[in-house]
Amino acid sequence: MSVNVIEKKKFKVPHTYVILFSVIIIMAVLTYIIPAGQFERVKDPNTGRTVVDPASFHVVEQNPTKLFDLFKAVPKGMKDAASIVFFIFIVGGAFQIITATGAIEAGIGKIALALKGKEKLLIPIFLVLFSIAGGTFGMAEEAIVFVPIGIALARALGFDAITGTAMITLGAACGFTSGFMNPFTVGVAQGIAELPLFSGIGLRLIILVFMLIVTAWYVMRYGNMVKKDPSKSIVRELELEEKDKVIDLTNIPKLESNHYLVLLAVVAGFGFIIWGVFKSGWYITEIGSMFLAMGIVGGFLGKLGPSKIAEEFVKGARSIVFGALVVGIARGILIVMEDGLIIDSIINGLALAIKNLPKSISVLGMYVVQVIINFFIPSGSGQAAATMPIMAPLADVIGVNRQVAVTAYQFGDGFTNSIIPTSAALMGVLSIAKIKYEKWVKFLWPLMLMWLGLGAIFLIIANAINYGPF
Repeated sequence: MSVNVIEKKKFKVPHTYVILFSVIIIMAVLTYIIPAGQFERVKDPNTGRTVVDPASFHVVEQNPTKLFDLFKAVPKGMKDAASIVFFIFIVGGAFQIITATGAIEAGIGKIALALKGKEKLLIPIFLVLFSIAGGTFGMAEEAIVFVPIGIALARALGFDAITGTAMITLGAACGFTSGFMNPFTVGVAQGIAELPLFSGIGLRLIILVFMLIVTAWYVMRYGNMVKKDPSKSIVRELELEEKDKVIDLTNIPKLESNHYLVLLAVVAGFGFIIWGVFKSGWYITEIGSMFLAMGIVGGFLGKLGPSKIAEEFVKGARSIVFGALVVGIARGILIVMEDGLIIDSIINGLALAIKNLPKSISVLGMYVVQVIINFFIPSGSGQAAATMPIMAPLADVIGVNRQVAVTAYQFGDGFTNSIIPTSAALMGVLSIAKIKYEKWVKFLWPLMLMWLGLGAIFLIIANAINYGPF
């Protein structure tokens, strides 16, 4: 007797490229539905930046995306995001050179042994350290270079790639979002709103503390679950693929003199990067150049020959092709919206919707609007330049302090940078970590809801206490 068993097919999450291209198609369709419009851009005397004139919105001739434009959006996105894409290749290649010397394995092994039995301290310590970087110089893309080290250390202590990535990037995100001294978000927004620079820092520091507590609890809870049962890792397949790269704490290579020299070169390189970012305004090109120099110098100090250095560089770059290309494809989403002239129309429509809300919920309305706009304008300073000239006078009209409007902006811009596919920083981090976008979303979405809820609570408090000075 035979029994026919009909198995239901489980839903399979589409490939990351499929998800991103589907969003491109949706945006293309919207260029036929949403009326095209534009704001005039003027120079703001307070910040020297080009911002929108809030009273200048006007409808322009529709420019819907044609069929062939859909496919052109991808290479255009690659071109626009070229600096990030090649930065990822360089970081991946350079880090592979350094890894091939054996110095990273030996050094991290020593640190992991020192933390043996104290693994729980690793996550909060990293979160706090990187939150300081996020809150002071707006660490975003810069976090990419630290991810491989974070993952290696996390794995050595029994965690997985997601834990190692989270304790770095989510720490930076906490600092970036709280924005206690972030010049690229709060600094720009306050300048446009004519508020004293970094005024209201006390509440922003309190916000940072609460964000760190919630984030540390969430990441530690996940990390401990994986440590107890590795099969519960969201990236179990990746961990199995990378099992040969996990540092064996029972057989740690001895730290040779050349290893110390390599590690010294790495520390010096990161020191120069931090100095350059703070003192000389370094960004992707300079940081990538320093990392390339770090890799080559470290390779020679680690007794690798020129050809071996080149081979390892190619090996490292090859391993992250999937993720590097994701950044360019995601940029194609913005290309379609920009070419279709719908970004300004969306901003204007959302601002008008807030104006008609009752005062009691208008603050939350501002928050929701900024969250939505962040998908379309993931750049912190870019979003400030596009929205604050509208939100500041709108706050005056509805009787909300401008400082509260800035807070709504910083929350709306900051939280979702860790989950939206249009964020080049996020896609860069995931590419280096080799974590698929859908896997990251599966891990992060509960924490994202907590963050967004926390933001709403603090906005209500800020409005209730007349968070100012005005």
